[in-house]
Amino acid sequence: MQPVFIGSEIYRHSTYGTQHPLAIPRVSTVIDLCRAQGWLNQQNFRVSPCAKPSALHAFHTPDYITALQQAEAEQAVSNDTRSRYGLGTLSNPVFAEMYRRPATAAGGSMLGAELLREGGIVFSPAGGTHHGLADRANGFCYLNDPVLAILTLLKSGLDRVVYVDIDAHHCDGVESAFAGSAKIRMISVHETRRWPFTGALTDTAGGAAFNLPVERGLNDDEFYTILDQLILPATMSFRPQAIVLQCGADAVAEDPLSRLTLSNNAHCRTVAALRDLAPRLLVLGGGGYNPWSVARLWTGVWAVLNGTEIPDRLNNTSQSTLRGLRWNRAAGKRPPLHWFETLRDRPNSGEVRDTLRADLAQLAARLL
Repeated sequence: MQPVFIGSEIYRHSTYGTQHPLAIPRVSTVIDLCRAQGWLNQQNFRVSPCAKPSALHAFHTPDYITALQQAEAEQAVSNDTRSRYGLGTLSNPVFAEMYRRPATAAGGSMLGAELLREGGIVFSPAGGTHHGLADRANGFCYLNDPVLAILTLLKSGLDRVVYVDIDAHHCDGVESAFAGSAKIRMISVHETRRWPFTGALTDTAGGAAFNLPVERGLNDDEFYTILDQLILPATMSFRPQAIVLQCGADAVAEDPLSRLTLSNNAHCRTVAALRDLAPRLLVLGGGGYNPWSVARLWTGVWAVLNGTEIPDRLNNTSQSTLRGLRWNRAAGKRPPLHWFETLRDRPNSGEVRDTLRADLAQLAARLL
């Protein structure tokens, strides 16, 4: 079946605030690039619904959802609400669509899971908010759409789902939701000593998780070793009926919120490797705080999901879209030409460190 792209125009007109790391266009640029390249049409694009509170109650507590809606309506929170629910903070500020935007992302991920009932591939780049807790906003995440999507898959009758997370930050919200589950296998590769400071190598979440914290400077060759020695064998041995991939873009070299140095080729290779390992694949977005690297990476992911060859040079309309982006950071003042002209990064090869090999051997021993 033809892969399905789920998106919405809400992301084009909504922002967390001018000073927030997410005060950049992301999903809207991916949609524009995919359309400009001729990769999106009426047949493969679905508009994301805004999830109703009753649907969100599958994971989130009713009192939290009520507080989130009230904060949006009033555009203010009390000190008690801020303390109890994590709303109105620097990480999770009050803004105009603070319920509708994350509820639309959650609605897209749940719709994606529903569309996979009979099999297929779905891409919902607005998803991947993996830090959200049942009763609290956390780490830029007001809701936890990966958890909601996985619960939707389980409700459809599946009992073996693999969740792979290659965001630079550990998926603490997803892990806490499924700790000890025999139906979910979680595999997370994330930067060590990086917020939220969870996901230690020895943390198994009751046997449900394989956590690999990696040192700063992680290069492509090291990531491909991780893919071959951890992600793929741990996925295949679980014999998944569905795979959910959180494809956060903040592990690439140009991102301001991590110190990993991957090229976006690592993400594309991961997508290609996982694509045929289960009859159902749901790919979500996640972190990513450089507007060019996010847009180029996720557009490339959509091409890979469709088996479309990524061109060496983008067409003029796509280049104009990328040249029109603005980013109020030093790197945004003089962006390199390849951020405008191509989707693929230059590979970042390097040595595979002995410490990484030792950590991978420790995790591999759990698969024996």
